[in-house]
Amino acid sequence: MKQLTDPDGNEKRNPSQIDHAIRQIISRAVSSDAVIDIFAAAGLKKPDVSVLDDKFLAEVRGLPHRNLAVEMLKKLLDGEIKQRSKTNVVQARSFLEMLEKSIKRYQNRAIETAAVIEELIGLAKEMREAHQRGEQLGLTEDEIAFYDALEVNDSAVKILGDEILKLIAQDLVKAVRSNLTIDWAVRENVRANLRVIIKRILRKHGYPPDKQEKATNTVLEQAEALSRAWVAS
Repeated sequence: MKQLTDPDGNEKRNPSQIDHAIRQIISRAVSSDAVIDIFAAAGLKKPDVSVLDDKFLAEVRGLPHRNLAVEMLKKLLDGEIKQRSKTNVVQARSFLEMLEKSIKRYQNRAIETAAVIEELIGLAKEMREAHQRGEQLGLTEDEIAFYDALEVNDSAVKILGDEILKLIAQDLVKAVRSNLTIDWAVRENVRANLRVIIKRILRKHGYPPDKQEKATNTVLEQAEALSRAWVAS
């Protein structure tokens, strides 16, 4: 049977071959503890793109089978995005759009394999840096999730400044935690009450009125994701 090839004529490998290659490469690139996490990202356990350090990324960049590098990076990044969506829906959605855009351009042959590898490596580094933003801003992981939900890059929102936005995020975490119930997401009265609380917090800190409805909906979505994580923990 004729082997399938990628846009550059490289031989495609089936999932079992890819997994085997991932294990071989990672065993050389990272420590034994980190190997477990990388295998997770390959679908064996909990994914964690933070182990994609510069040494590992350099190893991927130098793979002779470039299509294998694309498949491996796509698998790792997709696993991390799915995991991140459980705690930070805005960040996960943004990274998913970036990943899908790069892969679509590659599949449509709009960019060569070498170019998409560089894009995916760049995305891995962005995800690693995003994971550290909370520490840089002095926020917990939960607080940074709500901070991101506030559309902090919107010009109208930026005028509030980081300190105010951080206070809003901290108030939101306290409010959601204090209203946490196992089934709040399916009870309209609980959701309605939380919506009122969110809007009150936004108004209290001077959040732009014309941006409040969208921010409230995003914060509610974020609250639902975090609540599931909190209840499960």
